[in-house]
Amino acid sequence: MATYTKRMLSGSTQGKCIKVAASSTPGTTVHTAVAGTSDLDEIWVYAVNTSSSDVLLTLEWGGTTSPDDTIEVLIPAEAGLVLVAPGLLLQNELVLRAFAGTADVLLVTGFVNRIVA
Repeated sequence: MATYTKRMLSGSTQGKCIKVAASSTPGTTVHTAVAGTSDLDEIWVYAVNTSSSDVLLTLEWGGTTSPDDTIEVLIPAEAGLVLVAPGLLLQNELVLRAFAGTADVLLVTGFVNRIVA
């Protein structure tokens, strides 16, 4: 039977928000997935926009090839927590990175449900 363990995003320090400093690829590291292909990381990510303008957030989901590995979400100005990754899966030490149309104004936070087979 599989077990689930809630974990912090590996790019976070003590559960704090991660500032999206990158404005192009490769993005700021958000999370590095579990090693191997039998276990899974179910990743939940929320974004906060601290600026007075809408900002485009690009998530690089395990790679940097656009559009194959990227998810783009427009984060409204001065928005609170906006769900940008609703429990999507990643494994095999692939890296989730983020970059924004404007550097240093978006914060991302969230958690991982590690599923061990």
